[in-house]
Amino acid sequence: MASQNMDPAAASSTAALKGSETSGSVSKGSVTKRLQQELMTLMMSGDKGISAFPESDNLFKWIGTIDGAQGTVYEGLRYKLSLEFPSGYPYNAPRVKFITACFHPNVDENGFICLDILKDKWSALYDVRSILLSVQSLLGGRSSTFSCYVKQHVCSDLF
Repeated sequence: MASQNMDPAAASSTAALKGSETSGSVSKGSVTKRLQQELMTLMMSGDKGISAFPESDNLFKWIGTIDGAQGTVYEGLRYKLSLEFPSGYPYNAPRVKFITACFHPNVDENGFICLDILKDKWSALYDVRSILLSVQSLLGGRSSTFSCYVKQHVCSDLF
């Protein structure tokens, strides 16, 4: 899985020899193109209960919404999320957090989400749609394990 998270431009020795401005502008252009494509895919997907759009003219900062899953305590609720894309996207995960207060074991008091695909399991194959569906699924899921945040606090209190 490591190869899909490696930026081919960054890995190339030829790219390393070029000036940082040229490499940076090429990288930003490819990220912009990828985000535009993801926006179109998301708009055409027809998925119910998820949406996301760039905030004003900044393609690197989006506002997303997810609806709580039916049959859960989140049913009927709509949550707003912030998605911030790094210049290394899609090879680096975006920063995703709840703007709307969300009380869930995998969401901290600042709205940050403990979800493996946003951390160590990130893959360049993921897109905005898969992120939103994963967060929506997290809210509706039944997990028998402790959340990341509970583990952090329990472990830090023990040692």
